[in-house]
Amino acid sequence: MVRIIQGYGQLLLRAMGQTLLLALCGLFFACILGMIFGILSVLKNKACNIIAQIFVDVIRGVPMIVLAYFIYFGLPYGLNTLGGFNVTLTALQAGTACLALNCGAYMAEIIRAGIQSVDIGQMEAARSLGLPYWRAMQRVILPQAIRTMIPSIINQFIITLKDTSILSVIGFPELVNTAKNVVANTFMSFQTWIIVGIMYLIVITTLSRLAKMLERRLNRGRR
Repeated sequence: MVRIIQGYGQLLLRAMGQTLLLALCGLFFACILGMIFGILSVLKNKACNIIAQIFVDVIRGVPMIVLAYFIYFGLPYGLNTLGGFNVTLTALQAGTACLALNCGAYMAEIIRAGIQSVDIGQMEAARSLGLPYWRAMQRVILPQAIRTMIPSIINQFIITLKDTSILSVIGFPELVNTAKNVVANTFMSFQTWIIVGIMYLIVITTLSRLAKMLERRLNRGRR
């Protein structure tokens, strides 16, 4: 184990950095998608509700590894063959898109639940004061909803961070993919995966503690 840390420690740390970068990029775009489809799901418009529900059901119903293969291999092939384009995606671009779609479907549900947790009287009071619907959503509903959503968003980030390991199948140099290369070079599988497991454990435990701290502070703020 000491030999692996001395010879490949920096490589594994860089891979963890790549893993965090991919997870952050995926979560950033997932928040945008989640906000769009989360709001569509609470509008009093059946067409918007159906669009949001289809997005959530389709993305959540497709295994992430299938989604990764489709985006990295299938989508460029389809665009190039059928559309006459010349599209190529890097592993980072495909990985970010895959995580954004997958995480975005769950974020949409988190945001929908957060918005619906705000008392309906808040919207009625804002509208009675003359605020348009979107301004009331922006100024009154969302600020209250976000307070309840933050712990769930952090938990979703933890799940997304663990899901990055699936993207080793498209060759992105995240931690699991790098660990496979280390094992191939050293033939020290047991020690390598222990180190990788400890690295994930440290990062995920830190994020879990952060989520619990935020949740306690938000609960105190509501009293």
